[in-house]
Amino acid sequence: MEIINSVEQLHRTVAGWRSQEMRTAVVPTMGALHAGHIALVQQGLRLADRVVVTIFVNPKQFAANEDLGKYPRDEAGDRRKLKQAGAHVIYAPATLEMYPEGFATEVVTSGPAKVGLEDRFRPHFFNGVTTAVAKLFIQAGCDYAMFGEKDYQQLKVVTRMASDLDIPTVVIAVPTMREGDGLAMSSRNAYLGPEERARAPLIHQELETAAVAIRNGAAPAQAAAGAAEALTKAGFRLDYVEARNADTLTELHAMSDPVRLLAAAWLGATRLIDNIAV
Repeated sequence: MEIINSVEQLHRTVAGWRSQEMRTAVVPTMGALHAGHIALVQQGLRLADRVVVTIFVNPKQFAANEDLGKYPRDEAGDRRKLKQAGAHVIYAPATLEMYPEGFATEVVTSGPAKVGLEDRFRPHFFNGVTTAVAKLFIQAGCDYAMFGEKDYQQLKVVTRMASDLDIPTVVIAVPTMREGDGLAMSSRNAYLGPEERARAPLIHQELETAAVAIRNGAAPAQAAAGAAEALTKAGFRLDYVEARNADTLTELHAMSDPVRLLAAAWLGATRLIDNIAV
């Protein structure tokens, strides 16, 4: 497994693979890797001959009051996990490699990035994500990119961005990996104290309860409101629990619309997100 820090070296490496007609996949991450990230690598290995994992804590997606400075980092652990998983390259650019002096361009998002979910609470977020991801897609030049469904709105935004900008990398959705008690795996779970960690799986449990209610004929908005009420009573501070069109993330307009339940809530100082299909 090779560790690469420069765009030029990454270009050379991927060009060498392409000269041998190898298929390539990229897994963009911010490090502090867990089993969910490894599942993305494994899916990449199923589709491609070579897998690049990018590790870059992107400052452009953090607001001034967010956790950039304390975002979990584990470089040695990440290298060990990726080597065991069979990744071929870690691309870990410095901030100045991604955003050189004088960098002045930003991807400005709309569509699924402006539907009143994450964007309502983190208005800066998706422009920062897509600016970095567009650069990583172009730098890596891979056939496929693996994204987890846990960050469902991000998945939709990145897919739309790649399509709109004619970036030929195909975005592949990978199901959310969960702990044994149902909690969606996340690097930020490390922030949870023991009591908070014990309560955290209630998000998934209440979404599942709402999904069952919808399948049994309940109105999606009513089921989502029930989940929101239960989580509030359990001590969560809610940003949202919503039933949305699974394809567009817009409000539901017809009984035939595919439904996705999405939630974001705080336990103490930790913000958790989750979503499930109905």
